[in-house]
Amino acid sequence: MSMENKYSKKAVKLFKEGYNCAQSVFCAFSDDLGIDTETALKLSSSFGGGMGRLREVCGAVSAMFMIAGLKYGYTTPNNDEIKGKHYARIQQLAKEFENKHGTIICRELLGLNVEHDAPKPEKRTEQYYKDRPCEGIIRDAAEIISKNIS
Repeated sequence: MSMENKYSKKAVKLFKEGYNCAQSVFCAFSDDLGIDTETALKLSSSFGGGMGRLREVCGAVSAMFMIAGLKYGYTTPNNDEIKGKHYARIQQLAKEFENKHGTIICRELLGLNVEHDAPKPEKRTEQYYKDRPCEGIIRDAAEIISKNIS
């Protein structure tokens, strides 16, 4: 059973307001990261639906990686030790998520058999939210990253 915290609650609330999975997770942390909401929403907008509904890496997972980058990312291009340490952190986040959900790939999480989906988003209805595991995925991603950046 997951332990809801202020980040996961905010992420789920944003998702229910109609924001995509990446925006929902990323923007739950924008205040802590010192990023204004509009910039945070724009920055994360491309990653919904597994990157523009390509159904590749889950947007909630991409958001975890962006948050980790802002918090711990490197700025020196030629320091392999620092790069390696950061990439190890990203792989650990992915592993934690995979341990809960089996994959970080959007289409696999949703059980879709499409390579890439149509770019037009589906209408957010009660049925949409009921049929998708996204709310739990978003909650878990927010919880995983929150405990890894404390």
